[in-house]
Amino acid sequence: MLNIKTFVCNMLQENTYVVNDESLECIIIDCGAYYDNERLSIVNYINDNHLKPVHLLCTHGHLDHCFGNDSIYDSFGLLPEIHAADEFLACDLTEQANTMFGMPYNRPTPPLGRFLEDNQIVEFGNHQFQVLHTPGHTPGGVSFYCSDEKVVFTGDTLFRMSVGRTDFERGSWEDLLNSLRTVISSLPDDTIVYSGHGPLTNIKQEKNMNPYLL
Repeated sequence: MLNIKTFVCNMLQENTYVVNDESLECIIIDCGAYYDNERLSIVNYINDNHLKPVHLLCTHGHLDHCFGNDSIYDSFGLLPEIHAADEFLACDLTEQANTMFGMPYNRPTPPLGRFLEDNQIVEFGNHQFQVLHTPGHTPGGVSFYCSDEKVVFTGDTLFRMSVGRTDFERGSWEDLLNSLRTVISSLPDDTIVYSGHGPLTNIKQEKNMNPYLL
């Protein structure tokens, strides 16, 4: 069984997830920790629960989902794993902060690890996550789906009763709708959705009530 711990981080209230099973191996999804107390809370949680981090996964390369990558790299030696189409965002967070967010950001950007591909399997402990390429919010946006536990981590592709914006560089409204209606909507109705911002939802509720999936 998966244990999913949510940390709400940074000025944009981004959801960072630490996911483990009975093996105590864990993955970190979208480490958006910006403030020192957020970074410390995540590292302490992992250490205090004797977890062994094996993957640092990124649903996409936007800064608010990657602020804390350097802390995970420094503490556990993990490199961020991301789709190659978002390399242009994740390879230099300082530049992204300046050009997209108009803010100073001087922490070092860790080197990138392996590039994720559609339908790739990410293994940890006794579980597997399937990588689903869900572009639109960014060209390299992905979701992480665990069929055994019926959970999906959608980043900024899908929120409760809403969806991600597409007005950032290389965003595409057409691609986003296609991702929602052909990939996300194809998941089982009882799949629980862990979004990049906001509360939990499920596929059935979104298919019935989210206007972008109707």
